[in-house]
Amino acid sequence: MKTIITLLAANLMLVAVAQADVVVIGNVTAPTMSKDEVTQFFLGKSQAMKPLDRSNSDPIKAQFYQKLSGQDLSQVKATWSRLVFTGKASPPKELPDAAAVKRAVAADPKAIGYIDKSEVDSTVKVLLTLN
Repeated sequence: MKTIITLLAANLMLVAVAQADVVVIGNVTAPTMSKDEVTQFFLGKSQAMKPLDRSNSDPIKAQFYQKLSGQDLSQVKATWSRLVFTGKASPPKELPDAAAVKRAVAADPKAIGYIDKSEVDSTVKVLLTLN
């Protein structure tokens, strides 16, 4: 019974994340950005900003890349593998959770990351909302 309850709780968390509004955040001094600009930063086409990623096990990561670029995580990984192999770019640094992303973004005017909209506070600025 305990296993069933644990599985149900995990499924409810996945549903909540699946319905979450994902926002791209930056330092409070950062300019608002277009979806195309953010895509370029997170897929290595521009190094003007420093993207911060989440771990592959975090469900928000798959949702973010799907909403941003229409790609699943295997496609994103393949893109980064090519860029790293050719020496054109380094992949975004992975951070463990929204709190770590907010701290890093608040401390670095060039950093951008993504979190659930409900986790936004005054330490960061919403640069783009992904629906």
